[in-house]
Amino acid sequence: MHIGLVGLGKMGGNMRTRMRDAGLTVVGYDRNPDLADVDSLAALVEALPADGPRVVWVMVPAGEPTRATIAELGDLLREGDLVVDGGNSKYTDDQANAEMLGKSGIGFVDCGVSGGVWGLENGYALMYGGSDADVAKVQPALDALKPEDGGSVHAGSKPGAGHFAKMVHNGIEYAMMQAYAEGWELLETVDVVENVPAVFDSWRTGTVIRSWLLDLLVAAVDEDEHLDKLRGYAEDSGEGRWTVEAAIDNAVPMHVIAASLFARFTSRQDDSPAMKAVAAMRNQFGGHAVRTAPPAGGDANPE
Repeated sequence: MHIGLVGLGKMGGNMRTRMRDAGLTVVGYDRNPDLADVDSLAALVEALPADGPRVVWVMVPAGEPTRATIAELGDLLREGDLVVDGGNSKYTDDQANAEMLGKSGIGFVDCGVSGGVWGLENGYALMYGGSDADVAKVQPALDALKPEDGGSVHAGSKPGAGHFAKMVHNGIEYAMMQAYAEGWELLETVDVVENVPAVFDSWRTGTVIRSWLLDLLVAAVDEDEHLDKLRGYAEDSGEGRWTVEAAIDNAVPMHVIAASLFARFTSRQDDSPAMKAVAAMRNQFGGHAVRTAPPAGGDANPE
């Protein structure tokens, strides 16, 4: 199979290598000429065989970069060709992109890709959406990228099915990481547990909470036992927000994932304004101590 790949960063570059290792012919384009095989999207399309459906896989940042890239490909490709969006696009963007490409007879597959920097060695978990006919055009690439056993699913025939599944996956990931993090903080805080890293390491075998995320946390505390080298700041990629928004739109209760998203926002505050208000109210109604001089009327219990 010949395939074009747009975006050769950490994920895209490793995906190109994995596909080539599986025997696929991959032509890659990136704005960084040191990474690219060709110097433009037009050159990438020209490099693909003209005697069959041309397949171009896009791995660029979600939002406008992806929308602009797909729009340009829509002008370069022809009826019967296929675009795959393997980035972290919102599923509603997939629906718009599929409609736009469909007017020219160009197919569209959205594919959520998970695996990070480990995907080159272990394979990538793939969640994809699109018609059976369009999926068939890119099947050799999907087979090359996925793990040896499992890890690949045709989530649905409607545009956005793959990215919606990946979005929920990432929402669950937020919640799992938050649970591990809160447990780690509690163990670090008490003086009754003397070897926190060993406790977490013991959970990796035989327990119901063992996971790859737990393995990664153990690796992190092995390198920096108290995580002193890190600042307590965690970004959100957008998919956690979209998961909560979709839950609201569909009236699905999502207590834990929503709380884990808001915890990310708390991490960005050096001195939480909301907690200042909580401290102020506690001081006013009960004379509870605050970390500054108490306001008038709040220095003692009203007895």
